[in-house]
Amino acid sequence: MRENPPAPGIDVTVPSIARVYDYYLGGKDNFAADREFAEKVAAQVPDAPRTLRANRDFLRRVVGHLAKECGIRQFLDIGSGLPTQDNVHEVAHRHAPESVVVYVDNDPIVLTHARALLDAGDRTAVINGDLREPAKICDDPETRRLLDFGRPIGLLVLTTLFFVSDEFRPHELMRTLTERLVPGSYLALSHAEIRPQIQQAGATFRAEATAPGVPRTRESIAAFFDGFELVDPGLVPVTAWRPAGPERAPDRVWLYGGVARKS
Repeated sequence: MRENPPAPGIDVTVPSIARVYDYYLGGKDNFAADREFAEKVAAQVPDAPRTLRANRDFLRRVVGHLAKECGIRQFLDIGSGLPTQDNVHEVAHRHAPESVVVYVDNDPIVLTHARALLDAGDRTAVINGDLREPAKICDDPETRRLLDFGRPIGLLVLTTLFFVSDEFRPHELMRTLTERLVPGSYLALSHAEIRPQIQQAGATFRAEATAPGVPRTRESIAAFFDGFELVDPGLVPVTAWRPAGPERAPDRVWLYGGVARKS
């Protein structure tokens, strides 16, 4: 395929998690190293492309639910990845045009391409941030410009924690983030479950890509929701979370997802 030239300062010889995800979603903002790595992971975990597409569908359903059913008008999307179809602000604005969204990522190519998201004007911002530094995310001037932490916020952390190793104490990181949220806020999260193939793929991420891959037990994933009350149907395979159509082979999807409310 014909490639767009990379932005200055971006190393396209090392696979990027965001660009690999973009490739699985059928996007065009990826390079040969990303595609080769994506195919290598898919050989280890054949359901990887389908599962990550299911995760994107989960995002659409979650944002629609929060905007339409829960009255959420502020969203903080950490680990947003490259712009694609039905971004958070696009889904939210279909239900509530006044919604504001802050996208957070630490990948230079994401930040470069995400300028297109600013077409949403003063209701959308893209910041350079890392889940491992939650206070910096919350205190960033652009975050503060758009988000009122005195009102409920929808915090989206989809697959991002998979790329945070245990040495950074991910459960403590999440507590630091969620302590900033007022009652009535929501946390939406998805994460890879421990399975032999996923552990093998995680080792491949650690060895070759820009971030590690750390699958966790369902119990460990559920602990990220401490202080929140899961809404129906709870923590389930992402395909089983309020599916738009008949549930399809949820046992083959190794991403668990859930939405919870802070009371």
